[in-house]
Amino acid sequence: MIDAFPLRPLAGVFARRALQALFVALAVGTVSFFLMRLLPGDLAFRIAAGRYGYDIVSAAAAEAVRAELGLDRPWFHALAAWWGELLHLDLGVSLVSGEPVAGDIAHQLGHTLVLALSAVALSLLIGPPLGVLAGLRPGGVLDRATLVLAVVLRALPPFVLGILLIIGLAVHLGYLPAAGHGEATSLVLPALTLALGLAAGSCRVARDAMRDAAGSAWFAFARTKGLPDRAALLRHGLRNAAVPVVAYVGVQLAFVIEGVVILETLFAWPGIGHALVHAIFWRDIPMVQGTVLVLALLFVLLNALVDLACLAIDPRRRH
Repeated sequence: MIDAFPLRPLAGVFARRALQALFVALAVGTVSFFLMRLLPGDLAFRIAAGRYGYDIVSAAAAEAVRAELGLDRPWFHALAAWWGELLHLDLGVSLVSGEPVAGDIAHQLGHTLVLALSAVALSLLIGPPLGVLAGLRPGGVLDRATLVLAVVLRALPPFVLGILLIIGLAVHLGYLPAAGHGEATSLVLPALTLALGLAAGSCRVARDAMRDAAGSAWFAFARTKGLPDRAALLRHGLRNAAVPVVAYVGVQLAFVIEGVVILETLFAWPGIGHALVHAIFWRDIPMVQGTVLVLALLFVLLNALVDLACLAIDPRRRH
């Protein structure tokens, strides 16, 4: 088993991604810290408003928050303190709620993962099968139709596509709830919005990969030696076409992470993106740093899983 799947490529993947995760953690956390500090407005007043509400917040409350949190200290003290907490795997405490950031993120991340994984699964059910069928007949009706749909869907920003789906499926037809998370059907619209953008790209990647596979010498040899077209496709064509599709989905996971932040606010989905928007509005710096850090590390983890999937599909990559 070790000869079939040597450990050296696995060690390379883990070492490379571990170094990337360390760099991402320091860079993303530091950049988000400075960006929050550079936002206009009084930091203490924003935090006080997040705690007590804008209707009753006062200058005295803002000064009390400033003194309590030490916001008048030099910025490098706060940054060094966050670095020290990060070395102990502690994301700190929310400046607004006073609760540990890690606990809040763990609760919100579950909702985000449900949405993201549902979108990826739905996109894989839509995009690659259509791409394989289009790649078997390049220039055909299906190929041209999927090209037009892919261009339109990729050109639309996620929030615009989400609004169009809300107007069509929720407002006019009444098939699905427009927002919220109280019902199981509330997941359909945000997941479909993310999935359509992903499926548009994966469809064209699968189409090109299947076209190249169907026109290759080894695929022609598989048919020459007596394999039916269906058997040649299942045994040889799909596996070779799957490698670029899996790699593309890994790259497009950034699209999912970006879309989640926007669409959770649009669809009132209680995930990590929705919480990030509120944390930025309230200037909750530890919450913003922790949330952005988790999103970045999640992206690194998913790319590592894509690397492992490509190693499993294509034995040539193991050497």
